[in-house]
Amino acid sequence: MKVVLFCGGLGMRLREYSENIPKPMVNIGYRPILWHVMKYYAHYGHRDFILCLGYKADAIKNYFLKYEEAVSNDFVLSDGGKNLQLMSSDIHDWRITFVDTGLTSNIGQRLKAVEKHLIGEEVFLANYSDGLTDLPFPKLVDYFLQKEKVAGFVSVKPTHSFHVVSLTSDGAVGRIEHLSQSGIWINGGYFIFRKDIFDYISNGEELVNEPFQRLIEKGELITYKHDGFWVAMDTFKDKQLLEDMYSRGEAPWEVWKSSRKNELEFTNA
Repeated sequence: MKVVLFCGGLGMRLREYSENIPKPMVNIGYRPILWHVMKYYAHYGHRDFILCLGYKADAIKNYFLKYEEAVSNDFVLSDGGKNLQLMSSDIHDWRITFVDTGLTSNIGQRLKAVEKHLIGEEVFLANYSDGLTDLPFPKLVDYFLQKEKVAGFVSVKPTHSFHVVSLTSDGAVGRIEHLSQSGIWINGGYFIFRKDIFDYISNGEELVNEPFQRLIEKGELITYKHDGFWVAMDTFKDKQLLEDMYSRGEAPWEVWKSSRKNELEFTNA
C-alpha cells in the first residue's frame, strides 16, 4: 500500500525550529521525525511514499537528494577514506514521490492534490508525519479490511498535561481529572482509506471536518483503539520528550530495532 504523508504545514507551535526548517525535518536523534515515521511504515512493508509538500519543501527534497546512509548505519571505511562499504541500508528499497501541494493548503486539499498518484490503489495509507507510535500496524490493516468501510484511523489517549473539567450552569465544579484519565480518545492519525474517500471530499474542505461527517452519516468511518505508546510532536516540550527517550535508548516507536533484538535473542537462545 502507498503511504501519503502530509508534510506541508507551517508548524507554528515549534517556531524555535520552523523558521528555518519545516516541522517534519526536526531531528529526533540523528534523523528527522519524518524519517522515523517512514522507517516505521517501511518496517511493515509499506515503502512507496507520497510526500505532500508545502512550507519549505526544498528542505525535504534536498535532505533525500543528499541522503547520507552512513549517518545511521554501520559501515567499513578503507583505502584512506576512498572506499565506504555500508553494512546495512535505510532507504535503498524506498520509492518517494515528492508533490508540491500548496503553501497554505489544508489536509483535505493536500490529499486531493495527490489523487492522481494513487490511481490503481484500492486501499492506501496516510498520516500527519509528526506522530510516533508502537502500534502493531498489521492489526490495524486487518481490522480495516475486515470491516469493509471507506475510511479508518487510529484513536489514542491524549498525552498532554491538561485537566478535563465537568461543571454546572452556575459554575460549580462537579469533577476535574487529568485528560489522560478522562476516558477521552483523540484522532492519532495513521489513516487508512479506500479510493472512494475522494468522493467525499469537495474542493477546499478539511479532511476531518465535512468529509468525515459525511462518512459518519453513512456509517463508513471506523477507528482502531490503541492504548500503547503514541506521541505527536506538536511543541518544543514534545520534542524534548522524544529526544530524551531516544537518548536513553527507550524509543518504543523504533519497532524495527525491537524486532531485530527479538530475532537475535531467539537465535542465541
